Amino acid sequence: MNLFQLRAFDAVAREGSFTRAAARLFISQPAVTGHIKALEEHYQVTLLRRTARRVELTEQGTRLAAITRAMFGLAEEARVMLEANRQLLTGRLEVAADGPHMVMPMLARLRERYPGVTVNLRLGNAQETLAALLAEHADVAVLTEVEPRKGLHLQALSESRICVLVPAGHPWQDEPEGIALQRLDQMIMVLREPSSITRRTFDQACHLAGVTPRVLLELDSREAVTEAVAADLGLGIVSSLEVSHDPRVRAVPLIGDGLRNRHMVGCLERRTELRLIQAFLGLLA
Repeated sequence: MNLFQLRAFDAVAREGSFTRAAARLFISQPAVTGHIKALEEHYQVTLLRRTARRVELTEQGTRLAAITRAMFGLAEEARVMLEANRQLLTGRLEVAADGPHMVMPMLARLRERYPGVTVNLRLGNAQETLAALLAEHADVAVLTEVEPRKGLHLQALSESRICVLVPAGHPWQDEPEGIALQRLDQMIMVLREPSSITRRTFDQACHLAGVTPRVLLELDSREAVTEAVAADLGLGIVSSLEVSHDPRVRAVPLIGDGLRNRHMVGCLERRTELRLIQAFLGLLA
């Protein structure tokens, strides 16, 4: 069955005119006439009656028009859906992040610009976030301290600094300019697990500075660290991007070498041209 012939017939049935049907399809009137004539001759059926004023459907033409209207109506729905996705009126974006603090403002900007786009957010630690991106479980990811590698596109997002977390009322809370890293030597501390990016950066800086804190408690979340510091179990470490507004604790910047983390947005290089990914990367501007 020739779909060009059916589309020409459908256009004439909708418009009631060969001229308007030709304009609708962006082809010539003789082409429309030829398509319908070929359709009628092939199936030995009369579909249209030409009158002085308009074109009328025969009984067979009316039955066929009901079918073609439904058929090409669905095709139009498909076109509208795909066009809406191309224009970012709709779509679904899978996002992974190693923490909520940087990604949430980005998602707010994405929603403001493209309210029809649905986002699925996957939160995990740094290793889980990178693994999700490389395994294509995420379209884009917000990452910390990831080294460049083949096939991975990275764009700088921001930097953060390491802060020491002290209980409210601690003498150090009145030093807003910061505390020298050396002052943490032999201090009792409660820290995240060694796989934490913040912990890893802190440990490396301490090693370079010859500082040896007394780590008496290791915890698996920043919330647990906050609770431990608030209970005066020791001093903690937190990224400047993850400072809570808990009145029981205070975050004071640490002064020293190697106490900063680089944050970036990443995707697979071969997927950078996808419009949803381009839209997300465009938020960095």
